[in-house]
Amino acid sequence: MMEHPSRRSFLGMGSVALATAALAGLTANAQEKASTQKAEHDHSTSDPGPENKPLLDENPNSNTPPPTDHGDVVPIWYSFDLVKKRVEEGGWTHEVTQRVLPSSKDIAGVQMRLTAGSYREMHWHTADEWAYVLYGNARVTVMQPDGTMFIGDVGEGDLWIFPAGHPHSIQGLGPDGTEFLLVFNQGDFSEDGTMLVSEWVAHTPPEVLAKNTGLDKSVFAHTPGAPLYIFPGNLPNSLEQDKAEIGGEQVAPKQQYTFHLRSMKPTSTSEAGEVRIVDSRNFPVSKHVAAAMLIIKPGHMRELHWHPNTSEWQYYIAGKGRMTVFFPVDNARTMDFSANDVGYVPSNAPHYFENTGDTDLVVLELFASDEFMDVSLNQWLRRVPSEMLKAHLNIDKQMATKIPAEKQFLV
Repeated sequence: MMEHPSRRSFLGMGSVALATAALAGLTANAQEKASTQKAEHDHSTSDPGPENKPLLDENPNSNTPPPTDHGDVVPIWYSFDLVKKRVEEGGWTHEVTQRVLPSSKDIAGVQMRLTAGSYREMHWHTADEWAYVLYGNARVTVMQPDGTMFIGDVGEGDLWIFPAGHPHSIQGLGPDGTEFLLVFNQGDFSEDGTMLVSEWVAHTPPEVLAKNTGLDKSVFAHTPGAPLYIFPGNLPNSLEQDKAEIGGEQVAPKQQYTFHLRSMKPTSTSEAGEVRIVDSRNFPVSKHVAAAMLIIKPGHMRELHWHPNTSEWQYYIAGKGRMTVFFPVDNARTMDFSANDVGYVPSNAPHYFENTGDTDLVVLELFASDEFMDVSLNQWLRRVPSEMLKAHLNIDKQMATKIPAEKQFLV
């Protein structure tokens, strides 16, 4: 094994000796990799002991990765199907936060189900809430600090944003309520730590409540006295009736807090699939969360890229896929993903994900940022001078012209 030279001996070495030493180091490293890769894919991988076969079948690349994987990368996978549901009368909720996915420091995710008529009670919190409706219909309300009040209905494929500190509510509508994904721009956020109006009232002296509201303090003897959180209720009036009851246009804000993501015109479309991007440029109130929805056809993939401004938190809505994330120094990790899984990519880490199934792969990319931003490897390779590309990757000018010059998103 070659010893590392001291600074004095290093300075005394000629250029030929330095080149020879460097080549020896590279050769040894290449041999080590080749040996590891061979061992990973011959009888060395056999496991005569107990195995969880269904789990292995779901995650073939996680357990026995491709030979290009190397070293160790921070955790990049978790699943909502592994976390405990908090079940209340009227629905349930569970969450994937930094506690179970410790690498995700910027974003936490929550799933929630509300039956028809049931409420997620009036509350607010310290993080922005971005939501995507996975199923059914809901009515949402959010009040701005100036007292203007937004009320809107959302359905499958729609989203909403509630800025931090803005009081809001969610109610399931007919015929079967709703289920949605919530995304918060804090990795350690927990739905169990929100500010609930029922708790505040329960822990405020009745005489103070009476003085504040102008109501007799006996009124507050009939308030819940304990957190409601999720609870059943009656279906509301029509949206028009509710808006009229609270004051109509006189109290309506200028801002729109809901957005039709699934039905918007694609940002990019090709035979490989569709991409829809929503951020502060087309949804101005979403100042701290940006997103992209990707529908990738079988056999196609999200192009090799990275995000220069923030980490990426993914939610897999449908289909099957796999992702490889590269991270310095000399680290790469491949994982398999299915519906209801969460993926994570550190800021600036190169990656891709591909459709490995026979149906569409539908994925949400989420970012704790005001704008969606990515860098395409293809564009970079095409934009540098041809001699530079040949010197780095031994790709000549004629071959380089076959690389797409424009960002593809999906290939």
